[in-house]
Amino acid sequence: MTSPAGSSPEPLPPSSAAAEESVPYGSAVPGAPTAPPSPAPVAGAASGSGGTGTAPRRVRVHHLAQWRQEGRKQVWLTAYDALTARVLDEAGTDVLLVGDSVGNVVLGYDSTLPVELEEMVAATRSVARAVRRALVVADLPFGSYEAGPEQALASAVRLVKVGANAVKLEGGRQRAATVRALTQAGIPVVAHVGFTPQSVNALGGFRVQGRGEAAAEAMVEDVRLLAEAGAVAVVLEMVPEPVAARVTEASPVPTIGIGAGARCDGQVLVWSDMAGMTDWTPRFARRFGEVGQALREAAQDYGAAVRSASFPDAEHWFAS
Repeated sequence: MTSPAGSSPEPLPPSSAAAEESVPYGSAVPGAPTAPPSPAPVAGAASGSGGTGTAPRRVRVHHLAQWRQEGRKQVWLTAYDALTARVLDEAGTDVLLVGDSVGNVVLGYDSTLPVELEEMVAATRSVARAVRRALVVADLPFGSYEAGPEQALASAVRLVKVGANAVKLEGGRQRAATVRALTQAGIPVVAHVGFTPQSVNALGGFRVQGRGEAAAEAMVEDVRLLAEAGAVAVVLEMVPEPVAARVTEASPVPTIGIGAGARCDGQVLVWSDMAGMTDWTPRFARRFGEVGQALREAAQDYGAAVRSASFPDAEHWFAS
């Protein structure tokens, strides 16, 4: 996925299966902080667009297929640390993707290629500790699965052990055997086709994929084979809108778009692009806030207060 840039959750208390699986939107979630507002409903969830008006107490893999059947759009965002993950989880985000875009966004790399498995383990552990509701999906970084199913399984196990509910890997039909092996080991897999950042050198740069009839048909077949191997969802990145719609219609599993139009079953964005943390935003991302500017202004105000000796004052110190 491309971009320019707590404590462990408490177990749910014993309850009936129905109570454990869903609660009305706005209801309290056991173990969640009480001060922040309850997760907001996703648009359409209770408006007759196919949703049921209830949110699962904890998002599980089977909810992805269920929501596709209901016509409920899925909300995915990246997260790389506990602080951000908690905020996005409380906002009602369905899936938090611990993307290898951590390399660009947090670690200062110029691509996802340098990201090491150990760095993904640390980020995944941090996100998983903060989450109460969202499904946590972790990327397998470049070099951690390409050798084959055995290497992929060893890498995926490390991510699951620190809290990932599923893993994501890039590539089409050539990854089917790996997807099958992970699935048979009990590890859900999200596939990723279209523009695959880990293959940026082979693809000749950041280029839209799936143009032309042959390429579009090949993508449809890739997704079919990945789903047949056990993939629970497929990310479509930088794919022409008509092609993404065609793939979605033919796909047995949910499609999650990023630069692939509105007819996918859900959308994912790098959170810092979505929130306006940097001066540049990809064409396919909308800035839903200007968090970067707000943070810059807060830091400037803090600096001015310190320099003028107006902070700290009596409200912020101990008299005795």
